[in-house]
Amino acid sequence: MPSRPVRHARRTLAPLALLVAPLVALVLTGCTALGPGGVVEQRVAAVDTTPLSELDALDDPREWTGETVVRTADTPVAPVADDPQPQLPVTVTDSQGTEVTVTDTSRILALDLYGTLSRTVFELGLGDRVVGRDTSSTFPEIADLPLVTANGHELTGEAILELAPTVILTDTTLGPWDVLMQMRDAGIPVVVLDPHRSVETSGDLVRSIAEALGVPDEGAELAERTRAEVDDVVAQVAELAPREQADRLRVAFLYVRGQAGVYYLFGEGSGADSLVESVGAVDVASEIGWKGMRPVNDEGIVAAQPDVLLMMSQGLESAGGVDGLLERLPALAQTPAGENRRIVAMDDAQILAFGPETAGVLDALARALYAPASVPGGEG
Repeated sequence: MPSRPVRHARRTLAPLALLVAPLVALVLTGCTALGPGGVVEQRVAAVDTTPLSELDALDDPREWTGETVVRTADTPVAPVADDPQPQLPVTVTDSQGTEVTVTDTSRILALDLYGTLSRTVFELGLGDRVVGRDTSSTFPEIADLPLVTANGHELTGEAILELAPTVILTDTTLGPWDVLMQMRDAGIPVVVLDPHRSVETSGDLVRSIAEALGVPDEGAELAERTRAEVDDVVAQVAELAPREQADRLRVAFLYVRGQAGVYYLFGEGSGADSLVESVGAVDVASEIGWKGMRPVNDEGIVAAQPDVLLMMSQGLESAGGVDGLLERLPALAQTPAGENRRIVAMDDAQILAFGPETAGVLDALARALYAPASVPGGEG
């Protein structure tokens, strides 16, 4: 069996004056853990709904060992408006500098690698106008709609055209690009949004989507709600994390695709740095001057000396679990994270999605980092 987080002396935190916002109530459910040989085992456990501010936190967040795989719960869409009326036509300049005029939002496709764009459209109150989905859009309200992606995240032109969309929102995380050009040639407005995301820009993404769909007021409301929920979680995390910088967890975000031999360390400007800092930890890649997303090397990972590795769960699986990862990247054994097998992994479609569900992602990661006993399946 995999090692479990080790329980040590803890401190109980006094509740914050801030109330836990609705999205912060996202809880960990249906978590998985990696068994012998990297096999994924599904764990069914009672959901801990305790607010972050009331968790029993470890005195020292380095006092646990073993991997933890978490995901946020599927929570109902909570639209900011019941029946918004888009003000059309609207002309926007997208992230590629293309001027796009949208005249009809009756049939929307919102497509990206994380499912964030479609979730945002639903949260704006326009979910009944969405006609299809990408592979990562799996929340219950959209799950019955037809897929327009195949082979993972590959756009299918025929599937898109069959749905006769009147507007397509996307970014550059999905391809092939020729399919989107085909859609433009067919007369469908295609708005390309900025794929660079972070905790701080979640509201900007919401507003950009709302502007393109002619509902800027609803976008402003959803962006403000998202910001308030994130601020609430960040304030609670500040009570969980060590006060002194020297005592904070040193975290590295490692992107892995084992079958393809892809091992990247995400650094400054990748979005992962924003995520790590928002959960009260030190992004070690940024600390050593690692910018963007670059292939990891032995020298870099040893120099970083992370206490914890943050990963996508499917990436960890692709490497054969923790054992496989340590075999493929033996230099990890020279770091506290590798020595203690301290890895926190989250579903690929959630961890860097940002947007309206940012607060829930931060909430889940904070539980795993500072109070692993609160994670279902995390305590033996």
